[in-house]
Amino acid sequence: MIFRLFVLTIGFGLAVSGGISSIAYLNMIVAGHGLDEYLAFVSRRVECYLLPAGIGIIWLSIYWPHNNDIN
Repeated sequence: MIFRLFVLTIGFGLAVSGGISSIAYLNMIVAGHGLDEYLAFVSRRVECYLLPAGIGIIWLSIYWPHNNDIN
């Protein structure tokens, strides 16, 4: 149970880091670039991949099957 909480915390940290990066790059749209240019730019940035990776780790930590050895 403690390991799952640790993995959940790691996933949450990665998701927050990636989400903040993705939101920060939204300033490109305000600067006059279009949505297609924003998506092309974000798809090339490594730190923006942390958001889906973090969400995936969170999902695994919650829904991954575990043993119930306690009778």
